Amino acid sequence: MDILCVVLRAYYFVLLARVILSWFPRVPEGVRPIAELVYTLTDPIVRFARPLIPPLRIGMVSLDLSILLVFIALQLLLQAVC
Repeated sequence: MDILCVVLRAYYFVLLARVILSWFPRVPEGVRPIAELVYTLTDPIVRFARPLIPPLRIGMVSLDLSILLVFIALQLLLQAVC
């Protein structure tokens, strides 16, 4: 159980890194390998959640709220397991 808790908590920070990276349209060259790893690790789960919560249209901008669903689900899983 301890290993699972560590992995889930680490994944929480990887998701947080994805949110922070999404604020920057162009990632600096030195950070690009890390950004690619973050997106590779998080894309499958975020893609799964996207149909469940459609993007919120705010004028000309579309806000993807599916990551919130992933954070909530991960938090519930952490509370149940750890």
